[in-house]
Amino acid sequence: LVAVHKGRYYKRADGLALGPGPFVAALEYATGAKAEIVGKPEPAFFHMGAATLGSDIDLANTVMIGDDAKDDVLGAIKSGMKGILVRTGKYRKGDEQQIPLERRNCVESFAEAVDLIESGKVL
Repeated sequence: LVAVHKGRYYKRADGLALGPGPFVAALEYATGAKAEIVGKPEPAFFHMGAATLGSDIDLANTVMIGDDAKDDVLGAIKSGMKGILVRTGKYRKGDEQQIPLERRNCVESFAEAVDLIESGKVL
């Protein structure tokens, strides 16, 4: 059983829709098997992404910008990277509470995320 990720939901033009996560969980329950996740938030996803950019990429100096606290930001942090949560897309008020305070970087837009990176103040 292989799944691209276990995201709970994603944003569509007409609102939020169920992502693959609930369906993967149902299949795991029905089959008694644990799915092999090959996408976010698994560390292998972030490591492979960095490896495609070159072997000299230092994950500690790499930043993931995303609108999903769990799959984007926490996945990056658990992989040794930094993460910035943008309050756009599928972000919901309070999502930042999932991120440890000492690693919490939240901004209103992608442009603000870039400014934060350029400032050198990403936690």
